[in-house]
Amino acid sequence: MINGKNGGKYNINAMILCGLAFFVIAATGFCMVVNSREDARARAEIEAQKKAEEEAAAAAERAIAERAKSLSLQPGVPVGTTEEKEGEKVVYLTFDDGPSENTKTVLDILAQYDAKATFFITGQEEEYRYLIKEAYDAGHTIGLHSYTHEYDQVYASVDAYFEDLEKIGQVAEEQIGFVPCFIRFPGGSSNTVSAKYTKGIMSELVELVQKKGYQYYDWNISSGDGESGTTKEELIKNSETDKYSHVMILFHDTAAKDATVEALPHILEYYKNLGYEFRAIDRESYVVHHGVNN
Repeated sequence: MINGKNGGKYNINAMILCGLAFFVIAATGFCMVVNSREDARARAEIEAQKKAEEEAAAAAERAIAERAKSLSLQPGVPVGTTEEKEGEKVVYLTFDDGPSENTKTVLDILAQYDAKATFFITGQEEEYRYLIKEAYDAGHTIGLHSYTHEYDQVYASVDAYFEDLEKIGQVAEEQIGFVPCFIRFPGGSSNTVSAKYTKGIMSELVELVQKKGYQYYDWNISSGDGESGTTKEELIKNSETDKYSHVMILFHDTAAKDATVEALPHILEYYKNLGYEFRAIDRESYVVHHGVNN
């Protein structure tokens, strides 16, 4: 028989044990609730982050598609304007004849200055064609110049010109997924050498290319690097001006144009210090047209 004193002790111990058990059960339940809420919050945060990433990826894909569409050949859709926007100071750096072994260096220099440019490509240096996509992915514009760049072939007839243009368009499409709407005639629209092969061809072509959805771009400043032996100093002098608010400079991108590469940083510094912005040509850009001489 348990006496009263021991019985009271056991009852107190039992009550303590029951209290502890209740506390443990309550604490466990509380922790489970807290953990459940934290898990739910963590899951919600993960879902929200996943949704944000998916939306960002979708937005990036739309931007890529929209950019490609805006720069692509679309017959019937206007390209460019001959009206200069007031208050703007813009330089359009344009490079003909590439890609070449110098293209990568040119891209690196442009990146240093956060400058965008336009590359009017040819089909001459097949081993450097991968740089077309690299230039495009860096935010530069790809335009079409000529597949062969052989004047006697390009200007042999209107049909010959468009056959050549379609071939270089296919090269661009292979690299960036679409045919650009921007072109530059070999020699520019004002060239007279074409008359040696087909009289009046340029007068026809300037009308026909635009009817087909292209826009052609000449230049209002020539660096002079189309001539062999032009020095870095001469290139800099030729390329720098403050008389235009919209400057479109003609450069060439070939293995022989080391002087162009050397002069480029100086030219970029010059226009940067004058407050110009370096833009790639797009569908809304200012268009420079020469007078047609054939």
